Amino acid sequence: MAHYITDDCISCGACESDCPTGAISEGDGKFVIDAAACTDCGACVDSCPVDAIKVE
Repeated sequence: MAHYITDDCISCGACESDCPTGAISEGDGKFVIDAAACTDCGACVDSCPVDAIKVE
């Protein structure tokens, strides 16, 4: 199951720099996770200051 970023995202970018596979990129108004590249490591979850990253 890939992680995803909710609308609670504040676009701080903390998750993007912590993603070891580069699956996170800046989208329109929030960051997004490429489900095909996500390995479910969870590194992004711990770096999000507003708990906007969830598991499908």
